[in-house]
Amino acid sequence: MSEATLSAWGRLALPGFELLGEDLESLSRGTTLSRGMGRSYGDSSLPALGTDRVVSTRLANRILAFDAQTGVVRAEAGLSLVELNRLFMPRGFFPPVTPGTKFVTLGGMVASDVHGKNHHCEGCFGAHVRSLRMRLADDSIVTCSRTELPDLFHATVGGMGLLGHILEVEFTLHRIASPWIFMESERVRDIDEFLAALGRAAPRWPMTMGWIDCLQRGRSMGRGILMAGRWAEPHEAPKEPPRAGPELTFPVELPNWALNPTTASLFNMAYYWRHTQQRVETLVAPEPFFYPLDAILQWNRAYGPRGFTQYQCVLPRAGGPAAVRAFMELLTRLGGASPLCVIKDCGPEGEGLLSFPLEGTSIAVDMAVSPDIQRIVDQLNEFVIEVGGRIYLTKDRFTRPEHFRAMEPRLERFLAAREKWDPHRRLRSAQSVRLFGDRA
Repeated sequence: MSEATLSAWGRLALPGFELLGEDLESLSRGTTLSRGMGRSYGDSSLPALGTDRVVSTRLANRILAFDAQTGVVRAEAGLSLVELNRLFMPRGFFPPVTPGTKFVTLGGMVASDVHGKNHHCEGCFGAHVRSLRMRLADDSIVTCSRTELPDLFHATVGGMGLLGHILEVEFTLHRIASPWIFMESERVRDIDEFLAALGRAAPRWPMTMGWIDCLQRGRSMGRGILMAGRWAEPHEAPKEPPRAGPELTFPVELPNWALNPTTASLFNMAYYWRHTQQRVETLVAPEPFFYPLDAILQWNRAYGPRGFTQYQCVLPRAGGPAAVRAFMELLTRLGGASPLCVIKDCGPEGEGLLSFPLEGTSIAVDMAVSPDIQRIVDQLNEFVIEVGGRIYLTKDRFTRPEHFRAMEPRLERFLAAREKWDPHRRLRSAQSVRLFGDRA
């Protein structure tokens, strides 16, 4: 057992303990929630009550089978993405979809149905999952897929761990031409130009994303750096694989006042003008391309003891650039934003009943927790509801249940699946109590 408090990446800490061991099948019996590396920002991996039995999957990390011809791999749910990459990238394989951190487990990737820079081409991680082995709320163990118990499968993918404990995941890795990324970066002047550049990049590049300055207002609102990439061909890449960078740790917990509008604006200005040329083409290692923040361990200390949340929404394509511009105007007017704001192009909606992306534009912004944070999230959610968008549960901590219900037309199907597979709501989290009314 760990200490009597469990924390999320946003530094929210709640009373609780986790059971840790290699035998996930036995350890998960009678528990209320599975938890991987704790990198969800809000309360989705935290227990509803301090007495709830939470099982950690981290030591259940064995690779059980691999077919080098097809790339199909079966592994325990606690296998981390950092280990998966370490083992398979030298063999010419990489996950079909990766989120913005490598410090996640396979089970967490399924439960969140993670997406990445290539969503407009490859969809979410769940699209590449072939089957799941699970322990259900009644302690039975089943295997589900698109053909076997398909309703359970589709509710589990993106279901935030509320349908059952994921024990094993079978999915398909992708072959890569080299362990290097050919990247193009471009400095962009404002949000309208940014959206146009994303639109041009999507047909040409399998991976796109951008950093935007969400503190700028007026003509420069939404300025930033657009990054696009693809796996480099062998003739373009060095013969040697990339060297691992130094492992640094954020040294101290900053005071709450350290990150403020002045320091954030100075950082944004320096980051924007650091890109001195309008457009740059270069070869980069996968680590800084996919996981730039992972270069500094415990970077969440920068937000101080108050912690932070990430507000991530997707605005549907039907709203066009006007909806994105209006959202950015609202965000900059409300305040609370930080130097970390990411914009991405999303493709069609995924299979999971609560999978986050839909075809449109995703915006993710880190915000320090403050006395005003609930008002800010409420107003952002009201805008998202009005334009037909939705928020990402893996990042959420402050959305009200009535707001989530208003933005999620698939919710009734998800709740019906929970009623079928867990009628007594034995599986629960602090998030499910907040959003779905589960009993704490």
